[in-house]
Amino acid sequence: MSMKYALALALLMPVFCWAQNCQLKIIKDPYTKETKISTGFFSLNGCQVSIEATKSDIDVMFSLGSGKCFDDASTAAVFFDGIRYKTNFKNNGTMNCDGLFHFTFRNTNPVPTALQNLGNKKIASIRFKDNTNKETIVTLTPDQQQKFLELTNCIINEAKKLAQ
Repeated sequence: MSMKYALALALLMPVFCWAQNCQLKIIKDPYTKETKISTGFFSLNGCQVSIEATKSDIDVMFSLGSGKCFDDASTAAVFFDGIRYKTNFKNNGTMNCDGLFHFTFRNTNPVPTALQNLGNKKIASIRFKDNTNKETIVTLTPDQQQKFLELTNCIINEAKKLAQ
């Protein structure tokens, strides 16, 4: 009998281990009292990334350093590892020369396909084009690919709870 419980526990161990990797910050807006969850900033080669969710939106923000100017015509092309597939995004943030590039998704059920792809497929590289069409390429290491996947999935799962 105890062998059955030991086997069941051993089979569930990967689930418990994965759940422990999901460390998000919970922020309460002092004015609107709206709850926001965030990954905080984490590093990719050449930039910082933060993913935040509210009950209505999920925002992926890249900080590529000051001096890079982005406006509403700026784009990012996300290339996935091992497949000939890419996703294009337009900057959803305000015009800035602080190197900030946003793409935003509605927090809906079902999860938007482009957001699902960010959580299901490893990203090989992201090519940002600023308002002068100058390209900045961010290439992810295997560890960074895994971290991006895990944090994106954490946000997707927790954002569903906010939307209810």
